Amino acid sequence: MKIIAFGASPSKNSINKKLAIYAASLFENAEVEVLDLNDFQMPIFTVDIEKEIGQHELAKAFLAKIATADILVVSMAENNGNYSAAFKNIFDWCTRINAKVFQEKPMLLMATSPGARGGGSVLGIAKNAFPFYGGNIKATFSLPSFDANFDIVNGKISNPEFDNQLKEIIKNF
Repeated sequence: MKIIAFGASPSKNSINKKLAIYAASLFENAEVEVLDLNDFQMPIFTVDIEKEIGQHELAKAFLAKIATADILVVSMAENNGNYSAAFKNIFDWCTRINAKVFQEKPMLLMATSPGARGGGSVLGIAKNAFPFYGGNIKATFSLPSFDANFDIVNGKISNPEFDNQLKEIIKNF
């Protein structure tokens, strides 16, 4: 079983990437490939640029990575209550090639933030929107107050209640 995991943030120290990596590690007998959005930097999508250069090769590469997955583990970064600009740009380029960006792959959709809502706004937006783009969301998880509930040194959730919630979700995935 192959898992593609990513945090939907370009931050080199993305807390969402850390959460996605941890969650993916909990699946048994899985090969995990972690994507870094920085590997898919493209010009800001406009129809004018698309007309000039066509379908961007990095958008094709991102879609090809998704195609290799049996499961997607995605943790959404929340920027002003919505997707990060980096994720949205990749998403926009990809939808012009294949509107079903997530290709009906089973998805664990998550979010975290330093705040008490744990990225709840972006998680809600993604949960409602992704099914229209081939997102087969099997479960969602939000980790509030990342700094208080995640052990960065050991790369895992430190709060037993939240850790058990995530482990139960993955066990029943």
